[in-house]
Amino acid sequence: MDNNFIKDRITELRLLKGVSEYQMSYDLGHSRGYVYNISSGKSLPPMNEFLSICDYFDITPAEFFTEQLHYPGLIQKALEGLRQLSDEDILLILNLINRLQKDQ
Repeated sequence: MDNNFIKDRITELRLLKGVSEYQMSYDLGHSRGYVYNISSGKSLPPMNEFLSICDYFDITPAEFFTEQLHYPGLIQKALEGLRQLSDEDILLILNLINRLQKDQ
């Protein structure tokens, strides 16, 4: 993992969220070129800004660095929903997941 991972991951998450570099920069309270400079590899965000970026995408820093996790925001929402369900309902959902995986 290198600096390219960070800029590429931010770009991936930004595109999944459907926002432009300009909009993300504005949402984070920065000048219009802030995210462009990160995405182009000209700069990296400092730690406090990195944490703000994770908050912006509703993910944890660990989820940010999990390369195999392509939809961390959706998975986080699914986990939040699962936490509110009964054990019986969670088992139903697990059975559905298993069935869907067999169909692939």
